Amino acid sequence: MILEIINHEYQYEAEKLTRVFCPNEKISVMFEKSACENEAVLTTLFENDACFVSFTDKNKNTLFSESKSLDGVTDKELVMAQLMFSCLEKITGYTPKWGMLTGIRPSKLLRSLKEKYGNENGKRMFSENYLVSKQKTELADSVANAEQKIISLSKPDSFSIYVSIPFCPTRCSYCSFVSHDMTAGTVKKLMPDYLDCLEKEISYTAQIANELDLRLESIYWGGGTPTTLEADGLKRIMTAIADSFDLSTLREYTIEAGRPDTVTEEKLKIMKAGGVSRISINPQSFSDNVLKAIGRRHTAEQTVTAFNMAREAGFDNINMDLIAGLPEDSLDGFRASLDRAVELAAENITVHTLALKRSSYMGEQGRVQVQRALEASAMLDYTYSTLTDKAYYPYYMYRQSKTLGNLENTGYCKEGRECLYNIFMMEECHSVFALGAGGVTRLKEPEGEKISRIFNYKYPYEYIKDFDELIKRKDEILRFYHNKK
Repeated sequence: MILEIINHEYQYEAEKLTRVFCPNEKISVMFEKSACENEAVLTTLFENDACFVSFTDKNKNTLFSESKSLDGVTDKELVMAQLMFSCLEKITGYTPKWGMLTGIRPSKLLRSLKEKYGNENGKRMFSENYLVSKQKTELADSVANAEQKIISLSKPDSFSIYVSIPFCPTRCSYCSFVSHDMTAGTVKKLMPDYLDCLEKEISYTAQIANELDLRLESIYWGGGTPTTLEADGLKRIMTAIADSFDLSTLREYTIEAGRPDTVTEEKLKIMKAGGVSRISINPQSFSDNVLKAIGRRHTAEQTVTAFNMAREAGFDNINMDLIAGLPEDSLDGFRASLDRAVELAAENITVHTLALKRSSYMGEQGRVQVQRALEASAMLDYTYSTLTDKAYYPYYMYRQSKTLGNLENTGYCKEGRECLYNIFMMEECHSVFALGAGGVTRLKEPEGEKISRIFNYKYPYEYIKDFDELIKRKDEILRFYHNKK
């Protein structure tokens, strides 16, 4: 398909919206009228104070052609997107539940509309202007209300820590994160040097935080799978953090023990003794067939065993991740998995929609299953109705590119069990200092909205090899804060 962008600067939004409807279509962007044969053409044109959108098929039949006046219009991009939505909806016969929204944080948009126009008017504009379904508007509203409570906890001197442990027992087929398979001998050899460098980075970053007199709100270990570390390595890094940072103001300490096959009683005792208040034990599915299909080398029963071990170790805030739309899964299978997580009484249940990024094995193999989008949507519908009926509520939500049906990832929790870090990070409440390979430090202006980023080296071998240069980058934190005073 050819997407024509003529006389306007809204290429990014036009292209993103087109991909919502046509995720597998090769889209070529042109900035003038095309003369290509045997190509469908979607035209967006601004001319004579009006916006025109049309679609012609490969045989040059015009299947859609409409225009709207731009006289007195302040948001011309919105008008174009509304016309494009009508066109693509007609051509494909598909109506996305999130309407024409393509952004990561729909709840943030809704919250801003409510603040500006009032609660009901803001919700009405969100639904009508952006063509969002009633169901998704209610979901976004519930999340926006829950987020507001957490956002208010963040102060100008607040910050959080992200610790990256980019190693896993094996690599899941859908994964696009910087994560290294520990079955590879070369990866295992990196671990001692990696932990040495991580300890040094922790110490140096803590010196900066102490100099700036910042208040630590939350710590989050991700990856990868942090519990891939052996027990002594886990204890070593936890001790380094406790010795370097002031933890007296800490509201939450999360470690992802996402792979059940990495969870042991010894590691759980170390985490509990070190002050960890929240962990994740992630089944993704409770079907062994599905787990095998996605490269998870553990069983559903191992997930239950790990969960029960965590309970016995004293953890009373456990998250479980599930993924809607996995290969070999079905609507009934997903329902059974969700029901099992509810039966276990996990305090947090986070449901992701399958996203097939180019860097994942499934993405590389081209296994994008568009026909599963409607089924994934039904899975999310079941999630919302079931969890809200069982005293969970949605408190956190974001969207990724290339998800089935342009759908969402949502965290549900029981009362008072929100993951604070998720909201602090997603809503850019305050600075997050990232430690380890692949980490991205995000600096938030204490009394403003400016955001600046510092990138750690992506891969562990780079992180180790160029560690001295990485440490020099940390000084940008001081420069950022001193320039704001």
